[in-house]
Amino acid sequence: MQKRTDNFSKFAEKKKGAAIKEAYRQEKRKNKADARAAGEEMRARKKAKARGEEYVDPKKVAAPPRESASTKPASSDKPTRGAGRPVSAAKGPGRPAVAGSAKPAAGSYKAFKSDKGAAKTSKPTYAGNPMDADKKDATTRDSLIPLNKYVAHSGVCGRREAAELVKEGKVTVNGDKIFEPGYKVSQADKILVKGKPIFLQRNSVYILLNKPKDFLTTASDPQGRKTVLDLIKGATPERVYPVGRLDRNTTGVLLLTNDGELAQKLTHPSFEVKKIYEVTLDKPVTKKDLDSIVSGITLEDGFVAADSVGYADSKSKNVVGIEIHSGRNRIVRRIFEHLGYDVKALDRVMFANLTKKNVERSKWRFLNDKEVRLLKFMNKSFLRKNKSEANA
Repeated sequence: MQKRTDNFSKFAEKKKGAAIKEAYRQEKRKNKADARAAGEEMRARKKAKARGEEYVDPKKVAAPPRESASTKPASSDKPTRGAGRPVSAAKGPGRPAVAGSAKPAAGSYKAFKSDKGAAKTSKPTYAGNPMDADKKDATTRDSLIPLNKYVAHSGVCGRREAAELVKEGKVTVNGDKIFEPGYKVSQADKILVKGKPIFLQRNSVYILLNKPKDFLTTASDPQGRKTVLDLIKGATPERVYPVGRLDRNTTGVLLLTNDGELAQKLTHPSFEVKKIYEVTLDKPVTKKDLDSIVSGITLEDGFVAADSVGYADSKSKNVVGIEIHSGRNRIVRRIFEHLGYDVKALDRVMFANLTKKNVERSKWRFLNDKEVRLLKFMNKSFLRKNKSEANA
């Protein structure tokens, strides 16, 4: 046969396109596996440090030897059928048997498969390995979710906005800035957005109640009096609580939820959430007193001014509507009592973006997605319009 020339040999031995692509894919897989292993090791080190344990490198821990059948042939040659195997008199000559076991003999295909399965189940454990026996922990792979999803489900913002926050470096995980929205996290991780901790909310509940008279706005009463929670019994298995307070004799819109972050925002004075009340008084209110309420009056606990006030009914001047952002205790009643009026009835008709429309007295309903979204994003429509002017 004619000997190949050097040029032809180079051409024949040169890798084809498919081989080059496959080599590239294998290299890429190896790099990804190395990066994943480095990340797992870093997380394992942090978790071990948080638990006060010493991290042990899994590569330095020797795996326990696999069990080998005593009847396995020592030769690498393929064993002949029946050769070198113990014979059970009960099963007859030529049939493999292992003492005290009904498993196939070593060396057979079935025994090889069961051996592999046994090897998988007897995976060694070692300190600091997040994929260890501690699978009940929330840090297992099944409970990991993308970082932007975690932020969105914590009620901070939508999924897209969460991804932008991550890319801008405004989100930290266990003290490290993360710039990849798809970075996997769990509830065990300490996650901060703009320096503030966030927590995953899975079963958040939002209930709008049209509160009647003679019910306390509290979770429980030591004297056994009726509370607003008695009106929503059976509505949800989650533990909810009222946002803010309404007096026992004050009626109207009341929000109950288990979303602590939202409740704090809605009641914090800095957000100045809008509240509108309808006030029924013992006598007609003068125009002068209406002007005083808007310009502001000084009560025993300080100065207060309504955002707006006016007659609710042109024919009856003893029914007044008042918009106010202050959350001080019994503030509306005290304003009118300071001016010499007796409040006969007080009804909250709006709180933030919520009204009692289509909700009869003593009845309740769940908020829809749009209402919850507006509350969480603190929509400007229900914040004090002249806040900037007041701070000027």
